[in-house]
Amino acid sequence: MSERYEYVPHRLLRRRVRDIASGTEGELMAVINEDVSDSALRERWMELAYIRGASGREFTTAVDNIEPVRGVPSTAPSRSRSRAAIRPGPGAPYR
Repeated sequence: MSERYEYVPHRLLRRRVRDIASGTEGELMAVINEDVSDSALRERWMELAYIRGASGREFTTAVDNIEPVRGVPSTAPSRSRSRAAIRPGPGAPYR
């Protein structure tokens, strides 16, 4: 039986990336050229990106579906907004 995968160097390894298909972000842990065929008759190789999400679990996606994350996440409030526009949650002191 031969190896059914091989590691591939990638410029975004150990960097924060986003899976375009799901919008999930995480750290790119590895890119692996993997045989994803379901039978021994015909090989089907695909480059898969292994991404570790915030929960610590890793998920895979096609390497063509990843992009680097730049700047502030979209869920964080913008620094250009006034402090009055940002309301603290219940029980949080207002600063």
